[in-house]
Amino acid sequence: MLRTVMLTLAGALVLGVSGLSVASEPAAMSHANPLLAPSTLPFQAPPFNKIKDSDYLPAIEAGIRRQLAEVNKIADNPAPPTFANTLVALEKSGRLLNRAMGVFNGVSSANTDPTLQKVQEKIAPQLAAANDAIFLNPRLFRRVQTIYKERDRLKLSPESRRLSWYYHQQFVHAGAQLAGADRAKLRKLNEEQATLSAKFMNQLLAGTQSAALVVSNKAELAGLSQTELEAAADAAKARGLRGKWLITLQNTTQQPLLSQLTDRATRKRLFEASWNRTERGGPDDTRATIARIAQIRAEKAQLLGYPDFAAWRLTDQMAKTPANVDRFLDQLAPAATHRAREEAAELQKIIDKDGGKFRLEPWDWEFYAEQLRKQKYNLDESEIKPYFQVYRVLEDGVFYAAHELYGVSFKRRRDIPVYQKDVRVYEVYDYNGKPLGLFYCDYFKRDNKSGGAWMDNFVVQSKLLHQMPVIYNVANFTKPAPGQPALISFGDVVTMFHEFGHALNGFFADQEYPSLSGTATARDFVEFPSQFNEHWALNPRVLAHYAINYKTGKPMSKALADKLIKARFFNAGYKMTELVEAAELDMQWHSLPGSAPLQNVDSFETAALKRTHVYLPQVPPRYRSSYFLHIWANGYQAGYYSYLWTAMLADDGYEWCMQHGGLTRANGQRFRDLILSRGNTEDYARMFRSFYGHDPEIGPMLKDRGLSGN
Repeated sequence: MLRTVMLTLAGALVLGVSGLSVASEPAAMSHANPLLAPSTLPFQAPPFNKIKDSDYLPAIEAGIRRQLAEVNKIADNPAPPTFANTLVALEKSGRLLNRAMGVFNGVSSANTDPTLQKVQEKIAPQLAAANDAIFLNPRLFRRVQTIYKERDRLKLSPESRRLSWYYHQQFVHAGAQLAGADRAKLRKLNEEQATLSAKFMNQLLAGTQSAALVVSNKAELAGLSQTELEAAADAAKARGLRGKWLITLQNTTQQPLLSQLTDRATRKRLFEASWNRTERGGPDDTRATIARIAQIRAEKAQLLGYPDFAAWRLTDQMAKTPANVDRFLDQLAPAATHRAREEAAELQKIIDKDGGKFRLEPWDWEFYAEQLRKQKYNLDESEIKPYFQVYRVLEDGVFYAAHELYGVSFKRRRDIPVYQKDVRVYEVYDYNGKPLGLFYCDYFKRDNKSGGAWMDNFVVQSKLLHQMPVIYNVANFTKPAPGQPALISFGDVVTMFHEFGHALNGFFADQEYPSLSGTATARDFVEFPSQFNEHWALNPRVLAHYAINYKTGKPMSKALADKLIKARFFNAGYKMTELVEAAELDMQWHSLPGSAPLQNVDSFETAALKRTHVYLPQVPPRYRSSYFLHIWANGYQAGYYSYLWTAMLADDGYEWCMQHGGLTRANGQRFRDLILSRGNTEDYARMFRSFYGHDPEIGPMLKDRGLSGN
């Protein structure tokens, strides 16, 4: 996942402040607060050894004041608008705010604490108001519009021409053409939405922590390995629970240990803890929060002249319209649900054969699916996990594939300060030995870390600003007990390849302007590079290089590797159905008209899932409304379909590579030149056609996801 929570004008979205003075910060403050001046570390890496929690709020508020002053100066410039004095000037504005927010977003998501959570909720409405102060500034919009209308006469470079389109589209999309009362109403809606999204993130983190399953009887955890039991015991001790075991929750509906727990009652308790994590009443219950966010978005879309939020949101995406998204999902649903029903029938047969007098339920699926996988492919998760040590996967798998495709190399940097002791830093070098930037990885789950996995930048690449990328990947893999190897599942391996695909998109960015750089693309295009990179995890050459047994030091046998590759189609119907259900749920929340009343979340979700043509009772959506972080706080609203859309692009792209030699430098260079290095500098459909040769096709996706002819 590409994470964008709170970004600024030269790089995405300013969420911002009302009523703040535009005076610059006191000079004395710059000596005490390391965020107020550019970092002197390599690549302007954040000086985490000097930054304190108390530094963030004053730096962010100073950054807001400074950017508003800079933007007002541009808007009030008496000289006629030019590309340089307006758009280039906007690209240069907000550097302090970008620096402070880049660091704050990273730490508050991956290593938060009560102080940072309070800062997050305090700055959200301020950032939203600052965003409106820029995009709803009529004087500034007139200058932007003038340049846009004159773009042909100005004879701009292709990237500069794209920037003129980008800014005009951003202003219009943000409501720059509104006037009077409508503009004031939009400001209030934006400010309230930003406040609620920040509140949702903190509620979700707290709810996920408190919903973790506490087990007092070790027998109820039968099926878990000794390492997993020790990790659960350590997690309990960390919370002061002596003599107990704690199973923490990941952000998806299904939980990893459901495939191993033999006690059905424990499985049910774990599933329900996940399913109800933020629906238990009290301060961590998110339902009132998300109901109002959905209503605000519908009202905002109506104000901007659209029938619903989805229609407004998709105007600058590759899919363009909700109708196109619906047609795309309609192509996936029949194959997915047909296969899922077949899978459910197979699982029910195992239950019946074992004498289980019950019908298959969601908390049974993963457990019996693991049994079926063993039967069909003679493949056991415990058999393959010893081959996947997290840092060996990274260095001998993820990095190796990148080297083979793109010629890049990596060197660990122990001298760069980090925000948490588990974080590692690597310097990245291009094929010619020139530095490309810094890569941080933070893989292990903590109670104070948001769920899921993501990529983001501390520093965004820009020739204009003389910046090279500083990028991080974050995940939530189970941390082993002290002295135990850090082993991960193959699903985690794929996650590592996925997030590093985003990182490559950032490292190979070659843009003049930060607003168009690297991963600053549409939601239904940005996941293309990351999903493309997933494919190399099972490439035989790559797999042989990193799948080494930590006990024996021997590589995975060809027989076991073949079983793993063959098993990639297993449970394909379930996997696709849970994703399509989540995408449909997202689209229905964001198809509410502006006149719709505040929704009852439980009844809306039940009705929405029944309305879809994909819902199966045994296959819950990958995310329930109340903990759907992607759509309520992470920028994927009316955009969760993008994971499926970009899977189509990625599968097409991978098929092209395999037809032209597979894992080769030539193929990697072509993908880098035509996709990874382009950022948001041209139309997405045209960019894809330049690589693939024609428009995307769904056939390779259905084949690669095990939904046709397998």
